[in-house]
Amino acid sequence: YLLSSARKDSAMKSDPKRLRTHRATLNLDDYEQKLINALVDYTGLSQAEVLHRMVMNEARELLLSDPTLELARA
Repeated sequence: YLLSSARKDSAMKSDPKRLRTHRATLNLDDYEQKLINALVDYTGLSQAEVLHRMVMNEARELLLSDPTLELARA
């Protein structure tokens, strides 16, 4: 899932649908923001990248745990 920045740039240029043009807003309380800040500090990634990875990982996990999708892949 995690691509090097060179591979990611190449993939985005070759497929216009890979450009991240859609935005989502997220409202956090002070404690939630502190948790995100701690992850940013720990990983050295930007807040946007940390949140993007978290959302994509959660979406993938939810979709792959759906038993109806198991049948479709078989």
